[in-house]
Amino acid sequence: MSQITGEHPVVDVDPLTTQPLTEPAAPAAPRDGFIKRRLRKWVPHMKAYYIVLPVDLVMLSIPAIWTLGNLKAVLSMALLTVALFATGGRYRARLHLSILDELPLLLGRLLTAAAVVAVITSIRHEDTVILGNFLRAAAAAMALVIVGRFLTGQIILYGRRARLVAHGTVLVGSGEAAMELTDLLRRYPQYGLRVAAHVSDAGPAEGIDVPWRGGLDEIENVIRVTGADVLLVADTSDDARLVELVRRPRASRCDLLVVPRMREFHTQTGLPDHIGAIPIMRIRQPRLNGPMWLMKRAVDLIVAAVGLVLLSPLLALIAVAVRLEGGPGVLFEQQRVGRDGRPFVLYKFRSMRPRNEAESATNWSIAEDSRVGPVGRVLRRTSMDELPQLWNILRGDMTIVGPRPERPYFVERFSAEHRQYAYRHRVPAGLTGLAQVSGLRGDTPISDRARFDNYYIENWSLWLDVKVFIRTFLEVLRAGGR
Repeated sequence: MSQITGEHPVVDVDPLTTQPLTEPAAPAAPRDGFIKRRLRKWVPHMKAYYIVLPVDLVMLSIPAIWTLGNLKAVLSMALLTVALFATGGRYRARLHLSILDELPLLLGRLLTAAAVVAVITSIRHEDTVILGNFLRAAAAAMALVIVGRFLTGQIILYGRRARLVAHGTVLVGSGEAAMELTDLLRRYPQYGLRVAAHVSDAGPAEGIDVPWRGGLDEIENVIRVTGADVLLVADTSDDARLVELVRRPRASRCDLLVVPRMREFHTQTGLPDHIGAIPIMRIRQPRLNGPMWLMKRAVDLIVAAVGLVLLSPLLALIAVAVRLEGGPGVLFEQQRVGRDGRPFVLYKFRSMRPRNEAESATNWSIAEDSRVGPVGRVLRRTSMDELPQLWNILRGDMTIVGPRPERPYFVERFSAEHRQYAYRHRVPAGLTGLAQVSGLRGDTPISDRARFDNYYIENWSLWLDVKVFIRTFLEVLRAGGR
């Protein structure tokens, strides 16, 4: 199973007008038994983790029944294991389901959770009997989880083979691989995919017996019409254009599966998957909303609020120093571009005073400007001039880690010069970013910055934020600013 499991009828539709070309045939009277009819009604709306996650929790918690003295430790291991499974993608069912394929990764995370809880238990309790009881409970929990995973895997396989679950899929391409995949998915329902249509700039292929719905530019329209939640890329003649199309809102919500170009060679990109021995790579689409993104916002609020309180004496001291050096106007306000291209007012401590608004909006760098005084130079070297942006973070204009915001004049210019630049605005602007801690600040190539910013977005995780934050702290300590 994937993230979305709804089924949708395939109707012959004109890709440009989205109107039916022919009236869909009336559905045949159901011949299944009562139980299967009921299953067909509610199973398509389920997600894999609806089944797998509760079973994992139950199996991990069962040993607490006979080890009541270790109740907290066993439940802590259960919660930590589920968290490790979730962050490692272990609640996204694979195309080729096999407990033996997943066993090494499952055991690795189970052992990690058990080790963490065991260390904490040994620190809190000197009695080795308590630790021994927990380790026995942990061993039992691991065995039970493997059994539970086997059972849930069989349930998912049954749902696929009985065609209770079949994810609507848009096939991209019309070459040999596309033909093979169409045939395999029709003959083997255990992969859980139903090809609803295919798109290709090369036109329809005789060997593909599903409707052709136009070229690559029709992907979003075809997804909307068919209700598909999977994009399966078999081949394409324009990779750059396809990347741009799959990043659009409707396509970005689909699972993205790609056949590697040299599919005869084994790939080492994570846990391998396949459809009928044709290797498939599951491309990680950036998730820019949902629970993890809410957690990122919660961290922003906590850090910004605590930072403003704890740093208030330092902020006051800097304000006095700036006032003494440069006169009135301690804070510098400037319009910047944030998420989805929306402008906002950014706050900084003033390190110099521009001649006029035009210079402020269009002058690229002032690193060597003679008007920057000693206080301003120290602020810029230590990046302390950026501290007022904690208020921007509290307001929701910015986040702690993300692409650094730029002025509208330069956003328009760089977007015209660099195709990938505008993609930076898929997320809020950041107080610090991966590009900056990688040495890309000041007079460095914009194309390099955009590449690092988009890499951050595509591979975003809370741990990546932590790494960037730590590297930022080290940069500040060694005064590695401008």
